[in-house]
Amino acid sequence: MLTVFFAALVLFLLVIGGMSLLGYLFKRKSLQGSCGWIIALRIEKVCYCPEPYETRKKRESKAALRNKQRIF
Repeated sequence: MLTVFFAALVLFLLVIGGMSLLGYLFKRKSLQGSCGWIIALRIEKVCYCPEPYETRKKRESKAALRNKQRIF
């Protein structure tokens, strides 16, 4: 019974490691913390992350650029 548990544990760890490796290889992004899902939902910062994520920074800079171009 204990060997089945350890075999399943090793299998899960291998699958998680393989998925993170594939994600890094295809998207060139490292693993994100628990606040990463907030970006997909377009919710403002609701957790205590020290800094906004890269995608939010890009989105805000693009919006600022658009607003600046509209003025001139």
